[in-house]
Amino acid sequence: MSKNRFLLAFTVVVLLLAVVRWCFPSVAEPTTADNDKCEQFSSAEPSTIVQAQPVQDEQKSANQTQTSSTKSRKHRILSVPSYKAAFPDSQSVQIIAAEKWGVKPVRNRQDAEKRKQELVYVGLSPYYHVDPMRSSIPYLVPRAAMLLQDIGQAFYDSLYQKGVPMQQLIVTSVLRTMEDISKLQRHNGNAVERSCHLFGTTFDICYNRYNAIERPVRDDTLKWILSEVLRDKREEGRCWIKYEVKQGCFHMTVR
Repeated sequence: MSKNRFLLAFTVVVLLLAVVRWCFPSVAEPTTADNDKCEQFSSAEPSTIVQAQPVQDEQKSANQTQTSSTKSRKHRILSVPSYKAAFPDSQSVQIIAAEKWGVKPVRNRQDAEKRKQELVYVGLSPYYHVDPMRSSIPYLVPRAAMLLQDIGQAFYDSLYQKGVPMQQLIVTSVLRTMEDISKLQRHNGNAVERSCHLFGTTFDICYNRYNAIERPVRDDTLKWILSEVLRDKREEGRCWIKYEVKQGCFHMTVR
């Protein structure tokens, strides 16, 4: 077939189809079954989207609620069953550790000035407050200084976790010279000649006074929390601790 005859035949077919569609328009419309399928498809898709969105929103809301609940949940304050039972370490126990880890006993303040290469100044810290001292000076061996720092930091962390206003621990006694011990023995029956404080390994933390950073806490809450922190440090093998009733402090020596 030549090219011209092909084009002529194609034109005739197109015209014929156009006449048929014009005479019978229903031929070009979709069937009822096809319409139903299209309607089902078009109506199902938006429905799926609408139903999926609330599920995602509910899941997101549940996750946010769970996170918020976890953040707001406070740790319980447990304290220790007995202060005397939890912290029984007497002078005879602590002096062994003091002699092992400490410096040679310091004679007086002038001697202490010459020993600063062996001792660390602990008079300033964000974690604790050092009381004005008449019978001791704020120096410790590095091992004991690190223990004091860790206790102060752990106390801060515990206050935060339990939702208690921030407080600083108060250190009441640190390194004592032999001259300080002699003066103390005149009016303090607890002062012994071979004191652990002579070696720079020992310090006292007050349990009935605290330096309030936010607002004061006036019950035994802080003492309970401090006892938890000290019990943990003692059980870790970091220190020996004696609960001093008359002095109102925890007397501890690094191990």
